[in-house]
Amino acid sequence: MDNIYTIYKDEFPSLINEINDPPTKLNIIGKLPNKGTRTLCIVGARRHSSYGKEVCTKLISGLKGHDICIVSGLALGIDSLAHRTAIDNGIQTIAFPGSGLNKDILYPRTNIKLAEEIVYSGGALISEFENNQASALWTFPKRNRLMAGMSHAVIVIEAELVSGTLITSKLATDYNRDVGAVPGQIYSKLSDGPNMLISKGAKVIRSSDDILEMLDMAKSEDQTIQSKL
Repeated sequence: MDNIYTIYKDEFPSLINEINDPPTKLNIIGKLPNKGTRTLCIVGARRHSSYGKEVCTKLISGLKGHDICIVSGLALGIDSLAHRTAIDNGIQTIAFPGSGLNKDILYPRTNIKLAEEIVYSGGALISEFENNQASALWTFPKRNRLMAGMSHAVIVIEAELVSGTLITSKLATDYNRDVGAVPGQIYSKLSDGPNMLISKGAKVIRSSDDILEMLDMAKSEDQTIQSKL
């Protein structure tokens, strides 16, 4: 996982160059998505509920076989679960850690093994930070803009009203990306973020079919997606 290489503007995935504050360079370990692959950012609470875990697993599992890459932030909680479920289902996944890419500072430390599996499974780790840059309060919102910018759509699974997750969804809106949210029970603070987004016009995500529709991807006739929630 030590083979870090650097790309510049002309080599960026095209969506990155569409944002109003693109990076000057990107450091990468692993393989970027092919042209034509639809990129889907999935973000959510670090301390998710059992409902959030079930939803995340079912939604991503239902995308198996489609040319989709899952983008997330390598954080604990929904981010980690999104990466893990993608790997388990043979779906490419890309992580934007809130740090540089050197193994001795990669954040969070508890996800070093997951980061290695992301690369070994055909995905990538991406960071605009210098390779030895440790995580800090300012690095997370900065990387969130790249997660949103890299993706055709962003889906929120559980988030409180004040959270980094909603920063990502706001950036997605600013970048004219589609935003979806999984509805939750009204008594849970973890539902406040998604329910608020839905009230403001975010697409209601209830199944993998909803995701495919949002990404303009037709469901294969011979594929039954068992993800109704």
